Amino acid sequence: MTDIPPDRLAVHPASPYHDAEKLARGVGIRFKGERKTTVEEYCISEGWVRVQAGKTLDRKGRPLTLKLNGPVEAWYEDLGDDAPVAKAD
Repeated sequence: MTDIPPDRLAVHPASPYHDAEKLARGVGIRFKGERKTTVEEYCISEGWVRVQAGKTLDRKGRPLTLKLNGPVEAWYEDLGDDAPVAKAD
């Protein structure tokens, strides 16, 4: 088990980037220097996050999301305050 989160991770189980074991550990996200708790999916290397757009749903009943671009950092919350942070180089 690694101490750094994957480059890309998604909350929705139908996504190919979903990993329940890694999500169960708790993943903290910092986007543009601000801690975010409403991230549905992120990609560190491409520099984007997907966040829910209010309470709007798509035609399949999933939350409608917006893709925001900027620097992304991720870490496992179960490792405490000194956890290693994954970020783009």
